[in-house]
Amino acid sequence: MKILGVVITDGVGFRNFILSDFIKEAEEKFETIVILSCLPKTAYENLNINCKIIELDVFEENFITWVFRKTKEVAHLQLFAKDFFGINDNFEAAKIKNKSNRGIVTNLIIKWTSIFKSEKWIQCYDLLQQKSFSNNKITKDYLVLLKDEKITSLFFTHQRPPFIAPLIYASKKLKIISTTFIFSWDNLASKGRMAGNFDKYLVWSDLMKSELLYFYKKIQPNAVNVVGAPQFEPYILDRYKVEKDDFFAEFELDSEKPTICYSCGDISTSKNDTLYIETIANAIINKKLVMDVNLFVRTSPAEEPTRLMYLAKNYPFIKWNYPKWFQTRADHQEAWSQRIPTVQDVKDLRSILTYSDLSINICSTMSLDFMLFDKPVINTVFGNANNGLLNDQRFLKFAHYEKVVQSGAVAIAKNEIELIDSINFSLQNPNQRLQSQKDILAIQIGKPLEDTSRRIAEALLAIDNR
Repeated sequence: MKILGVVITDGVGFRNFILSDFIKEAEEKFETIVILSCLPKTAYENLNINCKIIELDVFEENFITWVFRKTKEVAHLQLFAKDFFGINDNFEAAKIKNKSNRGIVTNLIIKWTSIFKSEKWIQCYDLLQQKSFSNNKITKDYLVLLKDEKITSLFFTHQRPPFIAPLIYASKKLKIISTTFIFSWDNLASKGRMAGNFDKYLVWSDLMKSELLYFYKKIQPNAVNVVGAPQFEPYILDRYKVEKDDFFAEFELDSEKPTICYSCGDISTSKNDTLYIETIANAIINKKLVMDVNLFVRTSPAEEPTRLMYLAKNYPFIKWNYPKWFQTRADHQEAWSQRIPTVQDVKDLRSILTYSDLSINICSTMSLDFMLFDKPVINTVFGNANNGLLNDQRFLKFAHYEKVVQSGAVAIAKNEIELIDSINFSLQNPNQRLQSQKDILAIQIGKPLEDTSRRIAEALLAIDNR
């Protein structure tokens, strides 16, 4: 029997692989599907999921495990920091100035890995990390679980969370083939090391495949399959479609005006959101735009919108979408990962993309989302190293986003004048960047949205048959 274990690590993986058609497609290919969930089992209620769902016990690293994992990650960052701005940015962020035990050890790790950072050393750190948790109760429970469920293939929907490392270890011990999906377009050229070594890899595009082979020299090309990006698949599924009149009524928007959608990030990378929203709002008040518009703001699903509430009070004409995600657990080492979306939020997001006329954001994946709907995109980056704002201009140098900027698919606004000019130009010339957008989408996503889940399920079955 072919029994697929699907590891759901977080809310985005939940959206990509539970709220898409993936489970349905996988059930047609495998005799049995078992969902191994790092989210509470209650998250799946009312979704008509017919396969078995097992809520995994939460693995928490002890200090020794953390040391080896941190050493592995920092060595990876140091190995590539010189040539990749985004990786160097994350490496600089890893430096800790406080005198806590972890701060002191982190700085010692940085010194050590400045010399001992080769792929061979990274694999050594990985083995030491595995040894440190091999006798952990949860690791042993995972071994028993995989045996009892007779899993023949294990699919990890995210490659990076540290709490999946014992499950990767258990799959290796039991010789169960492990496959991971590279979670996002910025994960390889900007972020840290994967949680472990997998047998097979699924990626968005040929570009992502080339990045994976560059950063992980031990991976062979035949271990990587290009399948597309499941996070966008709900945009072509009929069950998430909302009629235009219903959308405008739900959010009390004027259907006679074009709609500008500003998409927030979380405060760690998007602290300047409030400045950008106020700049647009004041431009509307002072009649600096070429036409009357709706200003619509979608806040980040990764955080509560508390920091933005004064804007709602001071600018009552702004309409708001607070993503309908809910926190399933608070006492988790990565609490943000325990926020999950509702079906209604997927509908809301699709309707926002469909019926908005212009997207403004800080170099986020939302740029791709709006491009898929042929909408012009402006990236606001007022902050630099010298003006006291969060330096969001640095994101333009990240490898994944540098390609977007160079393609001409987006307008870049580094100050208020550029932002207002870009808004006016985009409102009057909405299709000016359309071909550049289609070109960058073909590079970044690589496959049509149609049948994404089917391609992934077929790839997993082919892997299990080997």
